[in-house]
Amino acid sequence: MAARSRLSDYIELSKPTISALIVAVAAAGYFVALSGPVNLRSLLLLLGLGALGSAGAAMLNHYLDRDLDERMHRTQDRPLPGHRIDPPSRVLGVGLTLSAVSVGGAALLLNPLTGLSILLGTLSYVVVYTLWLKRRSSWNIVLGGAAGSAPALAGSAAAVGHWTTGALALALVVFLWTPPHFWSLALLLREDYRRAGLPMLPRMEDPAFSAKVVVVSAALLVPASALLLFTAPLLPAVAIAVVVLAVLFTALTIPLWRSPARRWARLGFVFSGPYLLALLILLVANGYVLHPGLRWGF
Repeated sequence: MAARSRLSDYIELSKPTISALIVAVAAAGYFVALSGPVNLRSLLLLLGLGALGSAGAAMLNHYLDRDLDERMHRTQDRPLPGHRIDPPSRVLGVGLTLSAVSVGGAALLLNPLTGLSILLGTLSYVVVYTLWLKRRSSWNIVLGGAAGSAPALAGSAAAVGHWTTGALALALVVFLWTPPHFWSLALLLREDYRRAGLPMLPRMEDPAFSAKVVVVSAALLVPASALLLFTAPLLPAVAIAVVVLAVLFTALTIPLWRSPARRWARLGFVFSGPYLLALLILLVANGYVLHPGLRWGF
């Protein structure tokens, strides 16, 4: 029972929902760059090693933020602030090991650029976001959003050995999606973030201004999504759906321009996840329809 509980704690520390989204971004990057039948070996290695890298980075984030988690109601029951794993250095060791296996395995079993892409994502999340910016600047989510973009580049590198323009456009979309997603959450939890001393909004003392920034940042997804139409081979129906999704996401945030009310912040936050997931599913399906077939090995 104790071993099962410990395992569940480590699974929680891996942030499985976020890791699944990271893997989905990598898969979309792979299929956007795809130039022939799916290579099952490279795809499965990408997804497996990407999941390990995301889990490792999440554990490092938990380890470094354990003092902050103790001060926030939302995070007080996590395994480290709840003292269910002792000493915390165990989490540090597992996180470093998973990250090293992910980066090294991708470089050796796929190609060096895939390993570099995963490494860039890990460094963006752990060093740029968690260590450098999170406690110091409201720009933390903006620059830290590069961590979510890196899997698209890793997917492209695994598929064709380089970063395609379509994968770069997808990386830009994910990069621009991150601020309205997390700022909507921060509007909902601004008292909790204030208690922890974290500048998670453009202006913590001015929710109305921050809410307007959410709308503007969401609106940037429309031209970024349109860029996919010119850089990636998309079926007509997929191209239309990609832009419509971005417009719908923006439209759902517009009430925040008039009022930073919690119900409007919740609406934008709740839709942001399904928006990105739907986009990624469309891109994966599009890539397979354009390049049908499966093969194993190079």
